[in-house]
Amino acid sequence: MHFADLGLSDELLRAVTEAGYSEPTPIQAAAIPQVQMMRDLIAIAQTGTGKTASFVLPMIDILAHGRARARMPRTLILEPTRELAAQVAENFEKYGKYHKLSMALLIGGVQMGDQVKALEKGVDVLIATPGRLMDLFERGKILLTGCTMLVIDEADRMLDMGFIPDIETICTKLPTNRQTLLFSATMPPPIKKLADKFLSNPKSVEVARPASANINITQRLVKVTERGKRDLLVDMLHGFADPTAIIFCNRKTMVRDLAKQLQRAGFAVSEIHGDMDQPSRLKELERFKAGDINILVASDVAARGLDIKGVSHVINYDTPWHPDDYVHRIGRTGRAGAKGDAYTFVTDKDVEAIESVQKLIGTKIDWAQIGDAVRHAEKAEKPAAARDKRTAKRDDASRAPSKTTKAAATPAPKSEPKATKPAKRAPKDDLDGPDDGWNGPMPGFLDFRFDR
Repeated sequence: MHFADLGLSDELLRAVTEAGYSEPTPIQAAAIPQVQMMRDLIAIAQTGTGKTASFVLPMIDILAHGRARARMPRTLILEPTRELAAQVAENFEKYGKYHKLSMALLIGGVQMGDQVKALEKGVDVLIATPGRLMDLFERGKILLTGCTMLVIDEADRMLDMGFIPDIETICTKLPTNRQTLLFSATMPPPIKKLADKFLSNPKSVEVARPASANINITQRLVKVTERGKRDLLVDMLHGFADPTAIIFCNRKTMVRDLAKQLQRAGFAVSEIHGDMDQPSRLKELERFKAGDINILVASDVAARGLDIKGVSHVINYDTPWHPDDYVHRIGRTGRAGAKGDAYTFVTDKDVEAIESVQKLIGTKIDWAQIGDAVRHAEKAEKPAAARDKRTAKRDDASRAPSKTTKAAATPAPKSEPKATKPAKRAPKDDLDGPDDGWNGPMPGFLDFRFDR
């Protein structure tokens, strides 16, 4: 099947072709005709299968007929995060460039003034996060009575973020006679209840079992200790051939710390997490998309729906606390038919969480055969303080004067403590290299001071 077989307009097909697509994905082929027939829809598909285009493409053709009115958007798309909202806006700009449609983006973290001005001019498409939409609605800056189509995207993420009460409130402000589309990767009971309450005789489209993982993604578990994670991660990244990787952590503090450690290790890396303001988050995402950096350390704010082409590897530095998050995290790779690899670090405390993940996806994940894992785990068990002490000793040795060969036999004054044992002989590899300076006890004549 080709996009031309779906009854899309010539202008839309032209934009799709220029974007590099000719054949729809299974979810697009199943959902687009239902949207065109103005039916309510429940679409369940694994992440990375093209759900966004499933409603963006037919919506553009539907909106080609009609006119927007001030403060009354014609369609509303609800997204759980700012990044997802911005990504949907990019899709409308890309596919709707041959249509004269207006669009507004309502997200937190940016000034409200420009958003209000856009609404006052009238918009065909309003893309919003629930919090900012409710804020503007309560201020009387927006009317929802003219909205004929509602899209609830990433519904299961809405549930995780506590937005379901807001969505229920928003639904009550919309016209009863409307088309409602619900897209999700999973269908937990609260989302099913929401669909039963606000959708009218919906058509259900399911192209993959709920919470299943993309078959294009090779999944592996990696046994490691908590202290051995960083060293193992560095070795893995060095071993990958020109990787474009996203590394997920459970805590924002770990995101920041790990990004700094990888930068010190020489990697082109940046970070994204919930404590960053919106412009900073979008800036780092653009750097990653443009290839200015090839490693992105992220919290789960980047796990849902973000479409970044060419991500070759996803590494769960921390096993996710919630099984659903695992599906969304690894879904950042293996997109649009490409192949991808996903590795999850597993410590002794993560065994139960991994069992929950495997139960959810219905698949047993194999263990990776990474030879360095045991070595790094054993090395990591040594106290960090001991490693720091050895490092400091090497630094002191390199700073010691080199003109001390003759003074080595000079005994230390009685007031100074005697060395309890001779310095440890350097390994053979070190002896073959350049002279790093004095490595024995400090001679007494070098430790002098003036009395006045």
